[in-house]
Amino acid sequence: MIEQLPVLLVVLPIVGGAVPLVASFVSDRAGWPITTLTLIGQTGLAGLLAWTVSTSGTVSYAVGGFAAPYGIELVVDGLSGAVALLVAVVSLGVLAYARQAGPHSSPFYGLYLLLVAGLTGMTVTGDVFNLYVFLEITGLAAYGLVASGRDASAAVAALKYLIIGTVGASLYLLGVGYLLAATGTLNMADLATKLGEMAAYDSTLVLTAFGLMVGGLTVKVALFPLHTWQPDAYANAPDTVSAFISALVSTVSAYALARLLFSVFTVEFLTAVPVARWALVGLACVSIIAGSALAVSQDSVQRMLAYSSVSQFGLVVAGFAIATPLAVVGATVHLLGHAVMKGGLFAATGVIERKTGATTVNGYAGMGSRVPISAFCFAVLSLAMVGVPPAVGFVGKWYIVLGAVNAENWPVVAVLLASTLLTLAYFARLVERLYFAEATIHSEETPAEAPVTDGSGQAVSFGMIAVVVIAAALAVALTAAVPELQAMLEDTLPPLLNQ
Repeated sequence: MIEQLPVLLVVLPIVGGAVPLVASFVSDRAGWPITTLTLIGQTGLAGLLAWTVSTSGTVSYAVGGFAAPYGIELVVDGLSGAVALLVAVVSLGVLAYARQAGPHSSPFYGLYLLLVAGLTGMTVTGDVFNLYVFLEITGLAAYGLVASGRDASAAVAALKYLIIGTVGASLYLLGVGYLLAATGTLNMADLATKLGEMAAYDSTLVLTAFGLMVGGLTVKVALFPLHTWQPDAYANAPDTVSAFISALVSTVSAYALARLLFSVFTVEFLTAVPVARWALVGLACVSIIAGSALAVSQDSVQRMLAYSSVSQFGLVVAGFAIATPLAVVGATVHLLGHAVMKGGLFAATGVIERKTGATTVNGYAGMGSRVPISAFCFAVLSLAMVGVPPAVGFVGKWYIVLGAVNAENWPVVAVLLASTLLTLAYFARLVERLYFAEATIHSEETPAEAPVTDGSGQAVSFGMIAVVVIAAALAVALTAAVPELQAMLEDTLPPLLNQ
């Protein structure tokens, strides 16, 4: 039964996603409870699988009984188990937010669960072509969710996302083809073995495959200058969708990039081909600085948060590319922490907009007194993103910096430290507006932020506020889980973390 958990994690949301569409013929209100039950089961399975991996080691399953490398293998180790649990928990949390925020249509819930299935499949697959399949499922579901907004701008943003995302996925698939031509296999573990046996890291086929596959995934991660789909998608999608995709889509894509680096090409490739490592580190550093600079210049809060993600994922990719034990641990911690922090920040902006209509940096003036709970959580999450201890953002950045120092990669150390100052610049500006600027519009709000309706008829529920509060609490509490996560990573990547 335990070895079948990985396939159940993928099948459950696919089956669950079809049920709301069928149930819509009977009731228009069936989507949310069906999706909730599905994700409760998903979270339970992911928790059981993560616990099994932490106590008994890696779990693998050969789909259809065809053993690897000829069949498709699903593999869950410490790293993928943590990401699969993250996907389930965040999906369930955002669903609680969606109960009031909407959209409420059955197709929305079907796409929501399809996206969960795609993200989970990307996390547990042990096959590079199967990773492409789930990458496309994730993309198609995300495009549809972004387009579910009522404004025409949402459809335009979704079309832009679709075009750029398709280019990224196509590059990745082309790289898979080159890698298959070079090795004759698609299984990740078998690829690593054959690449090591061939010792042909500098061959044209292998280098081309690396460049195309990494290039395709960096589009999905949204590193600068391949990020152009992200600000429009985040800013124009419904609040629920913005919180969902900002927390998970680029996060799982960054995980896939790490899996490609360490489980397929391995650290030996990065050592044998230093230009590949430096190209990835350079792209990450450019993304860190450019993303922060663009975030500082934004007036829209949601676009500022979107450009912040460009910078933060540059930080994560830099940690993975440095590939020292501390840097990898830091990148993983920041990857998981960023999902919680950024999802919480977008959820908080949705609550503030619904209660006050504020969407710009100047519009946040005085909101600390008008929406005290949401504003406080927004401030906590902002400071966590900056890296103020004891938040998880501090731990991730600290480990990455220490890893860069151990590697004597001083330019990267300088960029990482500068990124913290730039992050402080745009988040401190928001916190200052929340608490130290005079509000331009006054209205009475209840201290407990009870359900209210603004001029546009949009209501805010206790469930929406609870999601924001829980995200802020987790941004601090996750620090306590770092030792356990580090132990799981030591079992996942022993050649790397024990070097």
